[in-house]
Amino acid sequence: MKQHLIKRVNRVLEHQGSILDIYSDYMELPDGKIEKWDYVEHRKGAAAVLPVLPNGKILMVRQYRNALSRFTLEIPAGARDSVTEPTVECASRELEEETGYRCDNLEFLLSLRTTVAFCNEMIDVYVARELIPSKQHLDEGEFIELEEHSLEELCQLVYQGIIQDSKTVAAIMAYKNKYHS
Repeated sequence: MKQHLIKRVNRVLEHQGSILDIYSDYMELPDGKIEKWDYVEHRKGAAAVLPVLPNGKILMVRQYRNALSRFTLEIPAGARDSVTEPTVECASRELEEETGYRCDNLEFLLSLRTTVAFCNEMIDVYVARELIPSKQHLDEGEFIELEEHSLEELCQLVYQGIIQDSKTVAAIMAYKNKYHS
């Protein structure tokens, strides 16, 4: 397939948030026309972790997501403290903060881009085994319930459309494919 040149001719900041900036991009298309596209910049990137308990079950977090107006079942995740923070450190911190477990040896699983049509968010996902009980340190305003699920249960929840979060779906399927196929 032949790729045609598309170039940004202007970017206008419309809103600056705490972790996201929203822009209007003005793009010149191959036919010469200018079109306005939305662009969301995730300034720091993020990391996530799939925690595997000694019994083989996966520890999940249930939390309210305002964008969906409902609770979701997800793997622990969060934004990096800075663009220079290694994602493995971020994943380790989020594991302990959200679940009350830590892990001395996180294993890289995959990198993903959550919504490539309009956002640059990048998330590295890790697997945590040999979990060490610690203490949960939830952020202010963060309310999380912990749940244990078998890999088979989680796959069924994905297939039923109950788990829809992209990082969680990708992590579950990659973990299944890499370790249980």
